[in-house]
Amino acid sequence: MVARLVIAAPASGAGKTTVATGLMAALARRGMAVSPHKVGPDYIDPSYHAMATGRPGRNLDPWLVGEELVAPLFLHGAAGADVAVVEGVMGLYDGAGSTEFASTAHVARLLGAPVVLVVDAAKQSRSVAALVHGFASYDTRIRLGGVILNRIGSERHEAICREALAESGVPVLGAIRRSDAVATPSRHLGLVPVAERRTQAVRAMDAVADLVAASCDLEEILRLARTAPPLPAVPWTPGPPAAPVTRIAVAGGQAFTFGYTEQAELLAAAGAEVVPFDPLVDETLPEGARGIVLGGGFPEVYAAELSANEPLRDQVAAFDGPISAECAGLLYLARRLDGRPMCGVLDIEARMTGTLTLGYRDAVAVRDSPLTRDGERYRGHEFHRTAVEPAPDRPLFRWRGGADGFADGRVTASYLHLHWAGSPRLASRFVEACRRVPAV
Repeated sequence: MVARLVIAAPASGAGKTTVATGLMAALARRGMAVSPHKVGPDYIDPSYHAMATGRPGRNLDPWLVGEELVAPLFLHGAAGADVAVVEGVMGLYDGAGSTEFASTAHVARLLGAPVVLVVDAAKQSRSVAALVHGFASYDTRIRLGGVILNRIGSERHEAICREALAESGVPVLGAIRRSDAVATPSRHLGLVPVAERRTQAVRAMDAVADLVAASCDLEEILRLARTAPPLPAVPWTPGPPAAPVTRIAVAGGQAFTFGYTEQAELLAAAGAEVVPFDPLVDETLPEGARGIVLGGGFPEVYAAELSANEPLRDQVAAFDGPISAECAGLLYLARRLDGRPMCGVLDIEARMTGTLTLGYRDAVAVRDSPLTRDGERYRGHEFHRTAVEPAPDRPLFRWRGGADGFADGRVTASYLHLHWAGSPRLASRFVEACRRVPAV
């Protein structure tokens, strides 16, 4: 059995990430093996979770992988852990569209995990009791095991909130004072990833671990986590390790920080030797690479540096093996990004815009590619403030009200982020396509 709990909030901005990451770090300091998880498609919070625990941050998203895989993926990630901490997304009951599907509450039910509600008490006192009562009674299938009060202003403020909550029957597991030392900078797509601010992130992690350890009852939080019942599920597995039959280069570094851990595990299980490279600094692809994976990230932030690495851009342009590109990878394959030369694999221009494109997509592949087959359904997520022109005249994916993606016999490029555990055939198809081409 894995001890576990979910850190949730009434709404975004209440301090979930601060509390969840601080709790992970504080427990890891005690010598515990802490398994970090994040509800939803977000890539950035898991990078902080990984720093806090020393284990890969893993996502749990029923939309991307299906309800039936949430518990197995959780058990796979939590193998060997003493406790698992799951950070929620948005408000506790906020899911896909107008539904509760893929919400924090949905995942908490699938995991049978107690919930700790982080409440921003900065502009209220006794009203926190009414708020907590509403969340505790709204859905009796959710076990609200405690509250952590965040942004408490004074001892008097804390005392009033605790007194009011005593009448609700929901225990207060912590009260955190306002602190600028734990602030994490944000920009156009959320928090700045760890890879871009590692030194500052280490200092902030120490500060938030100190804050949570001093402000929260860790023993009571662990006791609550240990009340979670056994999960009636079998851990997910990418498959037995396979002898490498091909080498695949996977982009990383500061410009390409978005990726799900299971993708590399699936590629390895399908027979790939996964070799990272950094398009900002590496002037050549890894020797012997027969395929390239370009995930998500922030190429728009590093457009000048990516463009300046002309030797690598030229090599990617001349590469004749399969390329899988998502979002940032799509931009890197364009002729230009905000006027700066990129690889030119795709005959498109990319630019930053002031419009945020965000949401889940229930997509259908309408063309074959190295990854997809015509008519197959895929559930993905779109999250960017860029646009490409011209739009594809023969898109790879279509969904209600939209279309996206470029494909030919060797390239698959789209804004759509896919979780490959939800479609494991993607890895085997890509490895097989790579295996058939000569190594660089």
